[in-house]
Amino acid sequence: MKDGPASPAASPDFDASFRDALRELFAWRRDVRLFQRKPLPGGTLERLLEVASLAPSVGLSEPWRFVIVDDIARRAAIRRCFERCNAQALQAQDAGRAGLYARLKLAGFDDAPCQLAVFADRETSQGHGLGRRTMPEMIEYSTVIAIHSLWLAARAEGIGMGWVSILEPAKVAAILEVCGDWKLIGYLCLGYPAEDRDTPLLQQQGWESRRGPAATIVRR
Repeated sequence: MKDGPASPAASPDFDASFRDALRELFAWRRDVRLFQRKPLPGGTLERLLEVASLAPSVGLSEPWRFVIVDDIARRAAIRRCFERCNAQALQAQDAGRAGLYARLKLAGFDDAPCQLAVFADRETSQGHGLGRRTMPEMIEYSTVIAIHSLWLAARAEGIGMGWVSILEPAKVAAILEVCGDWKLIGYLCLGYPAEDRDTPLLQQQGWESRRGPAATIVRR
């Protein structure tokens, strides 16, 4: 007698208390700039990446490629790339914002125990191109969702993450010697935060303020 199809798993009961905790997790997710040098327990980063890989992806393509950067020389080269780009960004600021920009330091390159480059494999054959004909950028969007999943999973364990966007993608790809079809989506620093804040640092420093949902919702 042949076995029939497996019964679908019962959906978990995400009760009000779970939803409240999830809302709090979202509220406490921060872009961390100051880290302790305390290393993460062995296997922590790999376990968090397993959670990140549960993210949805277009056509089940799973295009994210995680490059753990342990090599000291490569880290130093990426830091130099950041410093060049950061200096150029400072010069581009208007006089009123230049001083504030200069104070928004990122110490992750010095203190965060884990550094991770995340790429999107734009030529992956997985997923057979489903959902990409008219919107090929869905590959990059899928990778962003994986990063956000990693961010939340890390925050749930008291681990902070900083997303470094002031870099030259082609230069980082060359430093890390990755496939030419991979596109850099984010360079991440992970570790225990030097301090916990329930308000974004950019908001505290007066760089920008959050808008309420009403300012971003349109009905048609």
